[in-house]
Amino acid sequence: METKKNQYYPQIAFHPGETLKEKLEELGMGPKEFAIRTGKPEKTIIAILKCKSSITPEMAVQFEHVLKIPAHFWLNMQRTFDEFLAREERNELIKESADWAKKFPIADMVKKGWLAKKGTIEEKTSELLAFFSISNHSAWEDYYFNQQLKVAFRISLAHIKDPYAISAWLRKGELQAAELISKPYDEKVFKECLLEIKAIMARHPENFFGQLQRVCLNAGVKVVHTPCVNKAPISGSTRWLGDTPLIQLTGRYKRNDSFWFTFFHEAGHILLHGKKDIFLEDIDYSEKDKQKENEADSFAVKWTLSKEEEDEVLKRFNASENEIIKLATKFNTHPAIIVGRLQHEGVLPYSFGRKFFVPVEFE
Repeated sequence: METKKNQYYPQIAFHPGETLKEKLEELGMGPKEFAIRTGKPEKTIIAILKCKSSITPEMAVQFEHVLKIPAHFWLNMQRTFDEFLAREERNELIKESADWAKKFPIADMVKKGWLAKKGTIEEKTSELLAFFSISNHSAWEDYYFNQQLKVAFRISLAHIKDPYAISAWLRKGELQAAELISKPYDEKVFKECLLEIKAIMARHPENFFGQLQRVCLNAGVKVVHTPCVNKAPISGSTRWLGDTPLIQLTGRYKRNDSFWFTFFHEAGHILLHGKKDIFLEDIDYSEKDKQKENEADSFAVKWTLSKEEEDEVLKRFNASENEIIKLATKFNTHPAIIVGRLQHEGVLPYSFGRKFFVPVEFE
C-alpha cells in the first residue's frame, strides 16, 4: 500500500499554550487578568498555559480580540500540535505491532506486489496495517481470531496453521473483488451460466480465466485469482461480501483439471450453502463442515465428469488416447478431466495421457 509522496510531518510541535505564555509575559499580563478579559475561567487559562488543555475555536476568537493575534494562528497551532501527538501515538502503536508483523510472509507479499518495499520493521508494519485497513494488531486479532465482526468474517483463524499468511491471502482477495463491478447476484442466472462455463472448461482457451470471470460477473458472482503466498497452501475459498458471492482461486496445482474441479466445488458452496459460511479449501479449521465439503465435491463431480459419465468411460475405455478425446467431446468436458479422474482412482498410471494436462496460466 503506497503512501502519498512528499508529505512533511514535523519532528516536534509546540502546544499553543507555550506561545500564549510568552505573549502574556511580554504584555505583563497574568493568567487571572487574561481570564477576566477573555471571559474564561482562570483554571481553564492555567490549564492551557500548562499545555494540559486545548484552545477551542470559540476561545481562539476571544484571544484574537484581547491579544490582536488572529484566531486562525491559535487554531493552526492547536491543530498541528494535536496531529503531532496523534502521530506520536500512532508510531507507538506501530512499534507495539512490530512483533505481530514479523509473523507474516512480508517478503513474498512484497515480491507479489501486495505491499510496497520498505526498509525498517516499523515501515513494514505500517504497510501491513494499511493493507488490512486496521489501526493496530489488536484490531486484526478481533477480526480474524475473535470474530467481533461476524457479519464480515464468520470463522476464527485462531487454531489453524499459519493464520497470518491465510489472512493476508484472504484480504488480497477482498481488495481484488473491490476492483470488479458485477451485476446483482442472481441465483437463477448463475445456475444457467454453468453450462457456458462447462464449455469454457472443455475448450480451456488461453483466456479461459477472463471468460470465466466475465460470465460470472454477469450473474453477480465475483471470481478472482490470488496466487498462493508463502505458508498459505490453499486451493480456493468461497464467501459472501455483503450480497455478493466471492470465489477466490489460486490455481495451486497449475493443472487445468484441478483448477476446474476447484471452481465447480466453490460454485457448489454458493448454490448449496448460502451466505453464512466461509469455506477454505485444503485448510483445516474448527468451523469446517465435512458434510458441506462432500456436497460441494459431489457438485463438482457432476459438472466436470458425472458418475454416470465416468461409468460409461470405464465400460468403453480401451486405454486409447483417441478414445479419451472422443469421450471428452461427447461429455462436453476436457480430456484432462477424464484422465485425472481415472488416475486419481488408480485406474490409469500417471504416465498415461500427460499431453492432455494444460498448465494453468493467468493473464
